[in-house]
Amino acid sequence: MSNRIELGELETFLYASADILRGHVEASDYKSYVFPLLFFKRICDVYDEETENAIAQHGEEGAKFMGATIHRFMIPDGHHWRDVRTVTENVGIAIKNAFYAIEQTNEDSKTHEKILEGVFGDASWTNKAALPDEMLKNLIEHFSTKTLSIANCPEDELGQAYEYLIKKFGDDSGHTSQEFYTNRTVVHLMTEILNPQPGETVYDPTCGSAGMLISCIHYLRENNAEWRGMKCYGQEINPLSAAIGKMNLFLNGVLNFKIVNADTLKYPAFTEAGQLQQFDIVLANPPYSISSWNRDAFETDQYGRNFLGVPPQGKADYAFFQHILKSLKPNGGRCAILFPHGVLTRDEEYDMRKRLIHLDWVECIIGIGKNLFYNSPMEACIVICNTGKPKDRKGKILFINAKDEITRKNAQSYLEDCHIQRIADTYNNFASEDCFSAVATIEEISSEKNDYSLGISKYVTGAIDPPASKEELDLAITQWLGGSTSIHDAYKRLNEMISGGEQNG
Repeated sequence: MSNRIELGELETFLYASADILRGHVEASDYKSYVFPLLFFKRICDVYDEETENAIAQHGEEGAKFMGATIHRFMIPDGHHWRDVRTVTENVGIAIKNAFYAIEQTNEDSKTHEKILEGVFGDASWTNKAALPDEMLKNLIEHFSTKTLSIANCPEDELGQAYEYLIKKFGDDSGHTSQEFYTNRTVVHLMTEILNPQPGETVYDPTCGSAGMLISCIHYLRENNAEWRGMKCYGQEINPLSAAIGKMNLFLNGVLNFKIVNADTLKYPAFTEAGQLQQFDIVLANPPYSISSWNRDAFETDQYGRNFLGVPPQGKADYAFFQHILKSLKPNGGRCAILFPHGVLTRDEEYDMRKRLIHLDWVECIIGIGKNLFYNSPMEACIVICNTGKPKDRKGKILFINAKDEITRKNAQSYLEDCHIQRIADTYNNFASEDCFSAVATIEEISSEKNDYSLGISKYVTGAIDPPASKEELDLAITQWLGGSTSIHDAYKRLNEMISGGEQNG
């Protein structure tokens, strides 16, 4: 029997689980325990729902005869939620054993791949000092107060509640939460512009919680288009983020996906015949200007991801950029990437930017407003590329100054539907508008005046490019100090050599 849970009630219920953890674990670790239990409860409740539906349709004997075919996931005997609920001692061990058994039981019938491997993360469930039995029992009892079946909690609503929880946990932890969550309204804008179609493939090389992949699914659902045929691919370096991403896709009803936990620049997961696999759509929010990456290996990259050049050690943005471009299908592959504004103008990437512009895949650059990343005032830009630009857009780039298209309320900044619509319409019309957008030709961009700058202020009247972010300034200062020290040491050595030569003479 259905007992439909309203979205607001569901969000409150899920977030209340964090209260049980307070004082036992750090706020930044809430997600490590709440998300796996949520997923465990969900698949067990759906398993029971599937059993009940099969019995109602075919009778008990018919349901038994059908066996595993009635279930999306199998729950092995002794490892169901109700089994763990009866445990009073060593509760953490029971939880961990159930997770392991479920991961090992569910495999692809063709490839024998463990389809749930790693989905529960690797939290320290057996650490009784942090997670005493009584606390874990309370957490289990809290989740047991509601039945998270599909009838009670449809996939789209559970997915929304899940993403709400990701954001709340990010806020609670006091971190930027960008690692797990990119502002949903910005992702909605990126998706709206790329216009995903049924049956297309979509990829995110730094997928975090898989919010961008989910956005493409939601886009098709909202437009009453067939979404089940869309194939989603993601790679994520952080194991917990990868697990959260897998759970997010499963809880949204997406089964046609693959998420891999690995370093995208070091070990790209999706390859075909020695080349990067290519996709219809790529959405990404790569980590900004990271310095801890293997530049030397990139110089001889076996996948040809240095076709524009080798980025400086202190900034890997163009390494991710080239990876994404190499991952696009020819003649119509398209991407939307969130970048710091520095990629548009920095001197050290001049040659790469020049080759990029002449490649003629950059279609649009959008400057968005401040504070759209949680706990961070930085401004970012969205770079839209298309390997098959329409004839009337070839040799041109559209610049949009959308930094004022923003609403701030309750200490949060976001794009309203009217903002998204205005930006998307401007992109679709590909037209200039005073103080908002401008179409520039490659000839204009490469002129002596503009010198291959993609800074929005160069082309849109009234636009002002944001100053460098704190991260970029800190990096520049560090590099300057390092350079100054090197010059000083070299000068000292030179003086010593000269002085030594004079004495010897």
